[in-house]
Amino acid sequence: PLVLGGVSIIASIIGTFAVKSRTGNVERALYQGMIVAGILAALLFIPVTLWMMDDLTQQRGGPAPGVWDIYLCALIGLGVTAALFVITDYYTSTRFAPVKKTAAASETGHATNIIQGLAQGLQATALPALVIVLAIFAANELAGIYGVAVAVMAQLSLTGLIVALDAFGPITDNAGGIAEMADMPEDVRNVTDPLDAVGNTTKAVTKGYAIGSAALAALVLFDSYTTGLAEENLNVTFNLSDAWVIAGLFLGGLMPFLFASLAMQAVGQVGGQVVEEVRRQFREIPGILEGTGRPDYSRAVDIVTRSAIKRMLAPALIPVLFPIIVGIISVKMLGGLLIGTIVTGLFLAIAMTSGGGAWDNAKKLIEDGAYG
Repeated sequence: PLVLGGVSIIASIIGTFAVKSRTGNVERALYQGMIVAGILAALLFIPVTLWMMDDLTQQRGGPAPGVWDIYLCALIGLGVTAALFVITDYYTSTRFAPVKKTAAASETGHATNIIQGLAQGLQATALPALVIVLAIFAANELAGIYGVAVAVMAQLSLTGLIVALDAFGPITDNAGGIAEMADMPEDVRNVTDPLDAVGNTTKAVTKGYAIGSAALAALVLFDSYTTGLAEENLNVTFNLSDAWVIAGLFLGGLMPFLFASLAMQAVGQVGGQVVEEVRRQFREIPGILEGTGRPDYSRAVDIVTRSAIKRMLAPALIPVLFPIIVGIISVKMLGGLLIGTIVTGLFLAIAMTSGGGAWDNAKKLIEDGAYG
C-alpha cells in the first residue's frame, strides 16, 4: 500500500503539467491534471502489484486473493475518487441544477434560500454514501479487509494533487477580495470572479474526497482495533444487542455534531468581536470611511488569530478525550464509538461541505446577473 502511494507521487507531479487551458475553462484545466495523474497511477499500479503480490499463498480465513484481484481493489480506490469528484462537482458547480435552484430560491427571500440550501446539502449525502458502500462490498469480495485497505491507499495516493486543488480555492477567493476592496476596475473582477467560483467548487470537491476516504477506511480501522484486542488476549465480540456497544454508537454519533456546534460557535463569537472592533474604529478614528484615516488592521488580525486558537481548544479536545475516556470505561463501548462517529461524521461533513459550496456559488451566480 505504501508503494502505491509512492508511485502516485510521480503520477501527481506529472499530472500538474497537464493543468493548462487554451479556452479559458479553468475547471476543465484543473481536472485535466487529476485525470492524467489518475490514469498514470493506474498504469504504475500494474508493475508494482505484479512485483510485490505474486507470491501470496494464504490470508486470514481463506485462500489468498489473486494478483489481479489486488489490482482491481486499487482501481476501485481510484474509481471512488473519480465518483466523489463528479458528484460533489454536480452539487456545487454553477453549471448544474442544485446551485441554480438555490440561487432561484433567493427570489422569494432568506427563508426559502436557507431551506433550499439545507435540502441540497442533505441530498448531496446520498450518492457518496452509495459509492462508498459499493466500494467496500466490491473490494471486500475481491480480497477481504486487505482489499479494502488497498482501495483506501489507492484513493489516498493522489492526495498531493488534490491538496493543490484545495489550495486554489482560498487563493482565488482572497484575490477577488483584494480586487473588490481596492476598487479595481470591473475587468479585473471579471477575471477573479470565475476563478473564485471554480475555487468554491474545488474546495468542496476536495473536502468530499477527504471525507470519503475516511469513511472507506472505517472498516480497516475497526478491524485494526479488533485485531489489537485479540493480540492482547481480549476476546471481545461487538454484538448489537449489547448495551455497551449501543451506548458507544450513540456517543460516537454525538461527537461530530458536538464538534461542529462548538466550532461554529467559535467562528460566530470571534466574528462578533471583529465587528465590535471595526465599529469602535469607525467611532474613534476619523476619516476611515472617507479614505483619509488609516484603520488599525493589526488589532483586527490579532483578535482573529488569538481568539481562533483559544476558542478551538474545546472542539479540539472532543476527538482526543472522548475515545480515551470511553476506552477506559469499556472496550466494547469504544468499538461502538469508532463506528458511530464515522457514520454520522460522514453524513454531517458531506452535507456541510456540499451545502456550503452550493450556497457560495449560488451567490456567485446571482452576482453574475442570474435571477436579477
